[in-house]
Parts: sequence; C-alpha cells; structure tokens
Amino acid sequence: MKFRKKPVVIDAIQWFQDILHIAVQKCYKADTGQIVSVKVLGYDTEVYAIYTLEGWHEVTPGDWIIQGVKGEFYPCKPDIFELTYEAV
Repeated sequence: MKFRKKPVVIDAIQWFQDILHIAVQKCYKADTGQIVSVKVLGYDTEVYAIYTLEGWHEVTPGDWIIQGVKGEFYPCKPDIFELTYEAV
C-alpha cells in the first residue's frame, strides 16, 4: 500500500547561531558522543541541540526548526526541508 502525507501547515524558521530560538540549547558532547544537557560542563566539543519527543537531536547552522502539530520542535536538514515543504 502507498500513503500520502496529509497536508499540514507548519511553523518553521531556518536557524543560524546568531538567531535565538526557544528550542535550541547549547550542549556538549560527552566522550560517548551522546548529547547531554548544557548543565553538564567540562566537555570540549560545543554543539547545539533540541530536545524532541525522541530525545536530543543535534542542530547545525542552516537547519530548519519545525514546530510539530502537537507544539513540539524538531530540526530538519535544508535539503529534506526543501523536498518536503513549500511556502504558503
């Protein structure tokens, strides 16, 4: 069987480090490569991440931050965003 995504209008903003966004937190990667809360200090690799319904997801400059249908936020790479969404 095949399915088509229901048409849904979303809120999204393309994120760069100089743009503040409520969902983006400065985080640090532990030796394990896992993204942890900014409250844990002492790691030398700075990253930015969004806590989603599936856990932490790294966000890099140029990614789109999408607000989902339940108010949740998640990042989307620019190439995937362009293939999936169009301006309304």
